[in-house]
Amino acid sequence: MKVKTHYSSIFKYLALILATAVSLYPIFWLITVSLKTQAQYLQSTLDLPWPLDFGNFTAALHGGRFYLWFMNSGIITIGSVILATAASLVAAFAIVFMDFKGKQILLNSIISLMAVPIVVMIVPLYILFARIHLMSTYPGVILIYAAICIPFSIYLLTSFFRTLPGEIVEAAIMDGCSTFKVLSKILVPLSIPPVLTLIIVNALYVWNDLLIALVFLPKNDMRTLMVGVTIFKSRFNLDVPLTMAGLLMISVPMIIVYIVFQRFFIRGLTSGALKG
Repeated sequence: MKVKTHYSSIFKYLALILATAVSLYPIFWLITVSLKTQAQYLQSTLDLPWPLDFGNFTAALHGGRFYLWFMNSGIITIGSVILATAASLVAAFAIVFMDFKGKQILLNSIISLMAVPIVVMIVPLYILFARIHLMSTYPGVILIYAAICIPFSIYLLTSFFRTLPGEIVEAAIMDGCSTFKVLSKILVPLSIPPVLTLIIVNALYVWNDLLIALVFLPKNDMRTLMVGVTIFKSRFNLDVPLTMAGLLMISVPMIIVYIVFQRFFIRGLTSGALKG
């Protein structure tokens, strides 16, 4: 029995090591190729780069408008995440801790929006935004991204709030706390894991999205990193190391965000699983 358990553990560890290697190999290839010259890459795509060449990163920065694209992506991502998180916290609080008619129907309707493909909303949103002059504006795109992120955010926060004892909110209200203070001083500090999870998930989505930014930000000076790198890739299609350097620079901010907050990620996703 002990021998079987020992072999089972070895097999599990080998499977995990293999899965990790498969997952990390694209990143490893991206880094190694970006550190090669074009001649080194054409000579061999699999050899390790030596000597290391950092000129691709400088060329990528000067070959495209990376600073402007980075600023646009940062503004849109931060604005969308803040708006979606704030709106979802208020909505989840109302659904869980307030009594009003139709709140379960409202919650089910919001959750059902998660199943609606984004592409079906492009045409009506485009017509609407063109009429109200929100095309090629930060507020317009931030509203769209926030609206896309809100259904899942409400679902996750509602599940978490239902695990909290209602007596906490009742006691705070009896002590004279306003609704805003109950939410900001009591519930938000208790909700750090799911809130940080939402920040990571929503930021990754907004940062990496191409469709919405491509359609609703047609002006050149409003391009995000994903739209800009698409044009950059087309321009330098034959220079693979230079393109990989640009893609690597785009990936770094979100990798840093995930590494910093990863310990809260799983806790946040499973925080509402203990109680229906």
